[in-house]
Amino acid sequence: MPGQNLQIELRYSGGVYDQLSRLAHELIALTPDVIFANTAPAIRALQHETSSIPIVFVEVSDPVGAGLVASLSRPASNITGFLFYENSIVGKWLGMLKEIAPFLTRIAFIGNQNAFPYGYFLPTAKMIAPSIGMEIVPLPITNGDDIKRSIEAFARAPNGGLLSPNDTTAEENRDLILSLAARYRMPAVYAFRDFVTKGGLMYYGTDLVTHFRRAASYVDRVLRGANPADLPVEAPTKYETVLNLKTAKALGLSVPESLLVRADEVIE
Repeated sequence: MPGQNLQIELRYSGGVYDQLSRLAHELIALTPDVIFANTAPAIRALQHETSSIPIVFVEVSDPVGAGLVASLSRPASNITGFLFYENSIVGKWLGMLKEIAPFLTRIAFIGNQNAFPYGYFLPTAKMIAPSIGMEIVPLPITNGDDIKRSIEAFARAPNGGLLSPNDTTAEENRDLILSLAARYRMPAVYAFRDFVTKGGLMYYGTDLVTHFRRAASYVDRVLRGANPADLPVEAPTKYETVLNLKTAKALGLSVPESLLVRADEVIE
């Protein structure tokens, strides 16, 4: 229990990547028994500070490509955890946009170019989009001012939609992105569920709450003596679709039956 046989130290960068190195150094100096962290930039910062303290992660999409583990089945390091998204999910996101808004020809891909998801998903998006009659327009952002300026410029041309992958900067500016998408009547698909529960159009992805709960079991196993090198990186077990019909109506969109029947939740 916290305060009895468990002490928890918290650090949060607030989406400011320049803070990660300092925060990682602070945590390692405390010599914890295990570190739980999310996102590839945070793990890389911790990896730079230690190769011995066990680290369990969530919200990492390509841990092998990011150099965090040797393989999914055998991490072979002090790091293991739970896979978030593979780049093939981009095809699903783009397909949903085309399904609900067939008129779309331009898709704004918004994300922090210094964060892992931007470079990981963008090439796949560019490769897939032409096959369904779309063009990907990268919108690299680092803060709210970038987001406002980029979306306003993109919205000057017609037939545009929005794709927001699992990006920390976008998440920190969720309400701004949602308000701009509504103002410029842009159909959008998001990689975080809370975007849709707060008024966004569509979400397709994994359940983060489940990820965090599953990660707790790995933290427990490490505290009981398990070696992270022997704990395989686990893939998602379930994906879910959430549609916001109120937002669809406001955008003048008719949600096809094919999307409705696949939805795990419909917000009316």
